[in-house]
Amino acid sequence: MEILSNLAMGFSIAISPYTLLLAVIGCFVGTIIGALPGLGPANGVALLIPISFSMGLDAISALVLLTSVYYGAMYGGRISSILLNIPGDEPAMMTTLDGYPMAKQGMAGEALVVSGVASFVGAFIATIGLMIFAPYLARVAFKFGPAEYFALYMLAFCTLGGIGSNNQAKAAMAAAIGLGIAMIGLDKTTGMPRFTFGELHLQDGVDFLVAIVGLFAVAEVFFFIETHGKNSAIGVKLGKILVPWRMLRQTTGAMLRGTGIGFVAGVLPGAGASLGSFLAYTAEKSVARDKSQFGKGNPRGVAAPEAGNNAAAGGALVPMLTLGVPGSGTTAVLLALLLTLNITPGPLLFAERPEVVWSLIAALLIANIVLLLMNVPMVKVFVHILSVPAWILLPGVTMVAFVGIYSLTGSSFDMLMMVGFGVLGYIMRKLEIPTVPVILGILLGNAMEDNLRRAMVLSDGDWTFLFSSPIAIGLWIAAVLGFIAPIFLRSFLKRPPLPETEPKVGD
Repeated sequence: MEILSNLAMGFSIAISPYTLLLAVIGCFVGTIIGALPGLGPANGVALLIPISFSMGLDAISALVLLTSVYYGAMYGGRISSILLNIPGDEPAMMTTLDGYPMAKQGMAGEALVVSGVASFVGAFIATIGLMIFAPYLARVAFKFGPAEYFALYMLAFCTLGGIGSNNQAKAAMAAAIGLGIAMIGLDKTTGMPRFTFGELHLQDGVDFLVAIVGLFAVAEVFFFIETHGKNSAIGVKLGKILVPWRMLRQTTGAMLRGTGIGFVAGVLPGAGASLGSFLAYTAEKSVARDKSQFGKGNPRGVAAPEAGNNAAAGGALVPMLTLGVPGSGTTAVLLALLLTLNITPGPLLFAERPEVVWSLIAALLIANIVLLLMNVPMVKVFVHILSVPAWILLPGVTMVAFVGIYSLTGSSFDMLMMVGFGVLGYIMRKLEIPTVPVILGILLGNAMEDNLRRAMVLSDGDWTFLFSSPIAIGLWIAAVLGFIAPIFLRSFLKRPPLPETEPKVGD
């Protein structure tokens, strides 16, 4: 009953005309961002954070707008995957395996509708899971002390390195870069400047919004100039959009299985939607009677990964809201938004700011319905957006980044720093070094340092205090396993085995 009363309070805030308008705008913009290859939800949310501040949005309105963009981008990623065989973002990669073959067979409309419904099922059920499980996890988090939080942060870094990257050493180096950037500024204890090199602008530290927009959006512009200089054309024609009711009934089980797997993957810190879509696809293929049809246009191969990656998107909000540890790259960006709004995620958030949490959950439920209604009848609108020329798209993205940051900070130094982070992000992309651990290091570095210092003060410098509780030991074990296990499972995690789905010579 407590959950229902809190949800009712959330809906009383979320159904205001202004909030509903923000949700619709966020869903529409997010779907466009997801449909454009290469942008993805993290880039879209990072771009719009400074815009939301320049609009003067309060905490609830900003969260509603940006989480709607988040969910919309997760929906939109399937469009270019199915029509162009180019994933709109990394989680949509698995959708190309059967979505594009369906489109080549003249079933592009059916594939888009099935994937849209699967996205709705995954995201809607995951939001309900967030509503049910997050309060209980928040109560468990009250037992966390400085040693447990330090181990939890280590778990986040290790799982991001182990699962989210093809090279653990590169991921560890990226995390170290992020932690080093977090150390810039005045030391909170001694007041001494660290790594400022005499620059007054750096004494307040590095603004993580500047770093996020630079590493994601500006770096994406540089990378897009190099790899997408020519305009792309839609690879298959989109016919009349009809709702394939029989196909939807046949894929219902795949949607539900993918949702359960994706939600669990999303709750794990660092796993994210990519792992959710991969596990959902491989699980669906393993339970299928005829595995030979996967990779050739099987609707279940479209429904399962789409439900999985959207459910993971909702599941990733659970550790972010209850523990302050992002479950994915996009929730790391949302964590930066919360911190900028002076909202500290964690167990106290549900007790001190329940209106923020429950209005967010209510807005997510509404956004999913809006996205379902928007993505089926309006899918042709989003398809035409795929043909936007690069000479229009690139200046627009650049303008939004610069205007947004300047309106937020009013500092030309921050704009130059944003360009510097863009160059750093571009170089890291070229060297195949993940950027998400850098963002995670910048976001969690100060909190990680503070908890380490508290632990050392409480234990009088005894480092074994970091392993003094069952919770801390369990988190350390999970961190080590999360970092080491993928080394032995890399060949399995890299891509699903599809030898029987590859066409033979002469077919």
